[in-house]
Formats: sequence, C-alpha cells, structure tokens
Amino acid sequence: MQTRFEGRVWTFGDDISTDHIIAGKYLGTTDPKVFAEHAFESVDPTWAKKVQRGDMIVAGANFGCGSSREQAPVALKTLGISAILANSFARIFFRNAINLGFPVVECAGLRDRVKTGDTIELDLAEGEVRIPSGQTLKFTPLPANVLEILEAGGLVPKLRKELHTESTA
Repeated sequence: MQTRFEGRVWTFGDDISTDHIIAGKYLGTTDPKVFAEHAFESVDPTWAKKVQRGDMIVAGANFGCGSSREQAPVALKTLGISAILANSFARIFFRNAINLGFPVVECAGLRDRVKTGDTIELDLAEGEVRIPSGQTLKFTPLPANVLEILEAGGLVPKLRKELHTESTA
C-alpha cells in the first residue's frame, strides 16, 4: 500500500459540511464521476476542474460535518484527492472515508502552516507531514487495522478478500 504521498494543497476552514462537498441536488445519481465533477461547486464552481490527481485537502476543525452522505468522500476520492488532513473530522465522515479506502488524517495545527498551492509530503506509516518551511509535523499514525482497510481499497474489498480466503482454505 502506498503510505507516502506528495501533493499540492487545497486549504479549507472549519466546519466544512458534506453539503459543501457535494450538494444535495446531485444525490439522485449513483455515478461517482458526477459527484467528482460537482465537488465543492457551491464554494467554487470551477474547483473540481482545477484539481489534479494527487492533490490533498488541508482543513480546519470538523471537516465533513452535516449529513452522513457517503457521496462526499466518494466525490473527493474519485476526483483524485490523495488524502485529507484536518484539525479534526466529523466522525461519520472519517469512518466513511476509511471504509472507502480514502486516507484521512488528523493533524492539529497544519491548517495554519500551509496555504493553497503549497506542496506537502505525507507519510501515513511514520505519522509525519513535511511542509514547505522544512518543518515536519507529527500526528498519531493510523492504527494497523485502519491501514489494512486502506491497503485493501476499503472495508468491503477487505471483507471480500477475507471471506474468499476463508472459503478456499
């Protein structure tokens, strides 16, 4: 599994809701590409077109608050965002992202040390983020069971693999 990422930063403030990420009017579809095309449309209608595969989001507190729509992390993952780092996450968003195989990390104070357009390096295994100033910020590394879910591409693929392994044993 890839545990190191380098990418351009998109910064957001506190209390970014799932409705900011993907507006409710797009929930009538199940196409992840539609969600990706309209990510953060209410904040910046051109944002999704500017994102490049491998970019990362750095946000303040309570990222992903609001309704428990799984489409929000699906939109960002499908768009090519490699990871989200925030001071804190709404717990349901955090679990949805992990269950989808999408890296999310709590790293207090990072939001105030970077700006949109900066390039950062993230090391999930070591629990470190290197920022343009040369400073390395530490965060609590994700537990082994969470890394296993990410490595499998999400909870459902992990469970399928485990069930398949058990049925062929």
